[in-house]
Amino acid sequence: MIPTHLRQQLEQRVAQAITPREAAVDVMKELQRHYGWLTDEAVAEAAALLGLSPLQVEELATFYEMIYRRPVGRTVIHVCDSISCWAMGGETLLRHLEHLLGIEAGGTTADDAFTLLPCSCLGNCGTGPSLMIGDRLFGPVSPEQAAAIVADHREAG
Repeated sequence: MIPTHLRQQLEQRVAQAITPREAAVDVMKELQRHYGWLTDEAVAEAAALLGLSPLQVEELATFYEMIYRRPVGRTVIHVCDSISCWAMGGETLLRHLEHLLGIEAGGTTADDAFTLLPCSCLGNCGTGPSLMIGDRLFGPVSPEQAAAIVADHREAG
């Protein structure tokens, strides 16, 4: 169950939206931030806040790659696998990160520090290959730079 102050904050956001569906991503991201991922409980809470059915929230949640319907590590690394990034070495970058982290794409490190997720496009086609951690976009990223970025985030904890 979400704290009262978060519920009130989300109710205000929904009330300010033109339609409840307009606030859906915002509500799901806040609940994800609270729980660490969008749990079944969070889907039900989002549905209640938005006046939608849980199935409608589920449909929205599974459409967006930045909404996680399963547990993820403390840091999620999205690696762009669009054609632009692929052409600039995105696949090599993803393989390097898999090796560096000791996991396959889609996996989470044993210490729950990192989850590595390929995604369809980060909108950074001019500076591929790209990756994103949180809201921060990196590109172009060489394998050596990727190692430094991971090390920085590992130290930050």
